Amino acid sequence: MMLSLRRTTLVAALLASTALGGFSVGFAADTPPPVNPLAATLPAHALPDFSALVTQVKPAVVSITTQFRATPASMETDEPDRTPFPFGRMNPHRPDGSGQHGGGQHGGGQHGGAARGSGFIIGADGTIVTNNHVVKDATKVTVTLDDGTELTAKVVGRDERTDIAVLQVTAGRALPYIELGQSRDVKPGEWVVAMGNPFGLGGTVTAGIVSAVSRDIGSGLYDQFIQVDAPINQGNSGGPLFTQDGKVIGMNTAIFSPTGGSVGIGFAIPSDLIRTVSAQLAKSGEVVRGFIGVEAQALTGATAKALNMPENSGALLAGVTPRGPAATAGLEPGDVIEAVNGQKIANPRELALYIANLAPGQEARLSVLHDGKMRDVGLKVGKLPDARQASSDQPSPPSGPKIGLALAPLSPDLRTQLDVPEGTTGSVIRSVEPGSPAELAGLRAGDVIVSVDRHEVSSPADTVRAIRGALDSHNQMLAFRILRHGSPAFVGVPLSGPQADG
Repeated sequence: MMLSLRRTTLVAALLASTALGGFSVGFAADTPPPVNPLAATLPAHALPDFSALVTQVKPAVVSITTQFRATPASMETDEPDRTPFPFGRMNPHRPDGSGQHGGGQHGGGQHGGAARGSGFIIGADGTIVTNNHVVKDATKVTVTLDDGTELTAKVVGRDERTDIAVLQVTAGRALPYIELGQSRDVKPGEWVVAMGNPFGLGGTVTAGIVSAVSRDIGSGLYDQFIQVDAPINQGNSGGPLFTQDGKVIGMNTAIFSPTGGSVGIGFAIPSDLIRTVSAQLAKSGEVVRGFIGVEAQALTGATAKALNMPENSGALLAGVTPRGPAATAGLEPGDVIEAVNGQKIANPRELALYIANLAPGQEARLSVLHDGKMRDVGLKVGKLPDARQASSDQPSPPSGPKIGLALAPLSPDLRTQLDVPEGTTGSVIRSVEPGSPAELAGLRAGDVIVSVDRHEVSSPADTVRAIRGALDSHNQMLAFRILRHGSPAFVGVPLSGPQADG
């Protein structure tokens, strides 16, 4: 009964619709055409169609599955990401405070000792590039081609400093490959397409625009990322970023995300860097870079004022490697490198990028500010070495100036705990007073003060005397040279304010 009633109702509805339709046709001549604002105001080519591009380049994009030994810690936490760079550096909810391994990656899940990522073929012989973090520590790497063919890949070489790796597969036939374009020509605002294997969904295409170029996201000295708003997610790492002419101008590598998902801020390694690094990895399995043996920091804010120099006017040497090229040439902490071979240097990143591109053994001329005077220094560039795989309660002297520091001697135990090299003298910051000039300048407990206004100090009393001498000279800024976790740095501390003089 109910079924018959429903059928009757449906027939009645259809008849009513037919009748209504016939009624409308009778007045068609009086009905205005539908409004189409897009066709009326925009030319047909205003919005790009990427379908032809995707059809051509898709066969050269691969999915990568990495097998690795899951550690007990990773099995306990079921952590879905393996390395710090892509998520940890830029993700406020999953920070990698150590700057070492242990954060996130785009490379997908770690479940069962496997992770997923992307890559692309750059040679018909099966040469593939991807991110280092996708294949690092792998026991087996499998590449899946666009047609579903699975091939075991060999890791030819990896470069942790740029997060680039080269793989090799043998397919028994020439493989489709894609060309690296010129990333130096990329401009903000142009359309780009990202391809990859997000969340294991191979052959995925997203589009957006270039948001910025040469972006420094704090992952290393060689940062010069292309920023895009094309959606990039876990598993996209290592995939290509295309311009509309089908050339690869980047490799999708990192995102900024509060949650681990795309929020429209992604980063790609520029193709010019990929070309240089991948060529060396394919040839010898390693990357050879120039090295002069310095640790540098930017001249900004209080540090620039403390040294009486303009901001961003060079690279301030916080440390010089003993017996390295710079030390042999007479460079010292506190010197400022302002140019190399006539090329102006504004900051440490520019210095690192320029020196890295010099061949070991090549002569370099440095323009250096030393003790307030400019001088030219010649040195022979070396080869950058491989990447490197508080117990005393004695207070600082009570009569010391109150810039907010309590000091302790550098005891043998503290020297070991704080990774202080043998032969280094100084005093340890035991505590920093909240709201003091020292805290506002960024000094922390555990920092080791080795010099004050370029005068070396050997004890808490020596440090206090140096600070008092600066106060007696009515200095407005004080330059501390410190060691933090074994790395040197200069810190400028303002001496004005109520807590700086009493």
